[in-house]
Amino acid sequence: MNPLTEPEIRASFVNCSKGEAKRLNLPRDFAELPWDDLDFLGWRDQGAPERAYLVSEFGGRLVGLALRATVTTTRGFTSRSMCSLCLTTRTGGGVALMTARRTGEEGRQGNSVGQYMCVDLACSLFVRGRKEKATGGGMDESLSLDEQIARVRANLDTFITKVTR
Repeated sequence: MNPLTEPEIRASFVNCSKGEAKRLNLPRDFAELPWDDLDFLGWRDQGAPERAYLVSEFGGRLVGLALRATVTTTRGFTSRSMCSLCLTTRTGGGVALMTARRTGEEGRQGNSVGQYMCVDLACSLFVRGRKEKATGGGMDESLSLDEQIARVRANLDTFITKVTR
C-alpha cells in the first residue's frame, strides 16, 4: 500500500459522518507504519478500544470504514479463533467481531455487517510473517505468499462490498 496522508485517510470514510472522521484518532505509530507490507491500514482507537478503523483501496478509490469491535469470549486458554480475512488462528481473544454500519439508507436504518478479524487488524503483517501467529502453530498453508495476500485482498473486498452496496 502506498503511504497515506492524514487528510486522505479522513476523507476516505464512507460509513460515518465527516465530523466523526475528523475526530478519530490515527494510529500512534502512524509515522513508522510499514507501508510496503500493508494491504490495508487497520487500527484500534487507543482512547476508545471498542472503535476500530480500516482504510483500503477499493474499486479504484480509497475507502475507509469505521468499525465497532467486540472481542470474542474464549472457552479456555487453548481456545482458538480464526480471522476471516487472513485465516490466521489466534488464541486468547486475538480475534474480534468487527461490525461496520452499512452505507446509504440501510445504514441510516441501523443495519450493519460483521466479520471476525484479527483484533489488532494486522492481517497483512501476520501473512507476511512480520508478526507471530498463534503459539502452537496454525494451519499448514499450501498457498504461496502472493496467493495468501490475494486471499486477504479478496476477503477484504467482499467485506467492503457488503458494507457499501
